[in-house]
Amino acid sequence: MHIAALLADEAQGPSAGSVVIIGGVVVVGIILLVVLALIMSFVKLYVRAMVSGARVGWMELLGMRLRNVNGVVIVNSRIQASRAGLNITQPEMESHLLAGGNVQRVIAAMIAASKANIDLSWQTATAIDLAGRDILDAVQTSVNPKVIDVPNQAFGQTTIDGVAKDGIQLKVKARVTVRTNIKSLVGGATEDTVVARVGEGIVNAIGSAEDYKHVLENPDKISKAVLAKGLDANTAFEILSIDIGEITVGENIGAKLAADRAESDKRRFQAEAEQRRAMAVAHEQENVALQAENRAKVVLAEAEIPKAIADALSKGNIGVMDYYKFQNIQSDTAMRTAIAKPTDADKPVS
Repeated sequence: MHIAALLADEAQGPSAGSVVIIGGVVVVGIILLVVLALIMSFVKLYVRAMVSGARVGWMELLGMRLRNVNGVVIVNSRIQASRAGLNITQPEMESHLLAGGNVQRVIAAMIAASKANIDLSWQTATAIDLAGRDILDAVQTSVNPKVIDVPNQAFGQTTIDGVAKDGIQLKVKARVTVRTNIKSLVGGATEDTVVARVGEGIVNAIGSAEDYKHVLENPDKISKAVLAKGLDANTAFEILSIDIGEITVGENIGAKLAADRAESDKRRFQAEAEQRRAMAVAHEQENVALQAENRAKVVLAEAEIPKAIADALSKGNIGVMDYYKFQNIQSDTAMRTAIAKPTDADKPVS
């Protein structure tokens, strides 16, 4: 009877307890599969780090995955640092990576600096990297100095032009050997500033020369004068040498300026002369007008003479005979004037 009942229950379906157990087993199985998949994804990195002497724990790998940190980059960087004898922790690397830095390039730069006996700390290296500077290139330039052309032809200028005191123009090309100053890399002026300062120093040195021939005979004076100014102050570089590559004689700027000045003076003097001529002509015209005005006054005054004579005769101040004598004097004067005038026959024959 009991056996028949059990068989009947089994035929009706599994019990609620069996369903719960089966569900629990399935969930645990899924969790184990997920954990196993994560472990399998970390196995390669874990083994690689452990074999290389830069051990990284399972929980650290899991934490990097949860923080969305590239574990491959961190493990590779730790291996590089460990092999080079650099004591840099995983949290420091993660912090720099999360800040947007290039951990692998920073580690490579620190290894290069260590090999070259350059003092470069992790804080300094990461600060330079986060500032947007290429830290590895900076270290390589510090170890292997680079040459900068002055002027920079990328800006369209081919020579640095200066004028000596004798007025002769000199065109100069220079090459500046620099190496990176790691301590001033953050906040220091860039390569363009060095080029501008060196160009300014060359122009100043040429302008201080009494004769352009002195510059051609001793081009090293330009280099020494420019180096003495300390042009690399507050820059990211240290100037090792300045070499004058080429000096070309240009135009005679002094003569050209003198000619331009003479032409300007000529135009100024011509303008002043023209002004004086115009004033003289105006003054002459004023005199002509004044002469005509005076002549008109004389005519007016002569017109008053007959009136005065008539008035004197009417008042008895002069007699008729006096008037006739006056008329004779006028006629005699007119005759003498006519005789004194030269005629065409008296004129000399040319």
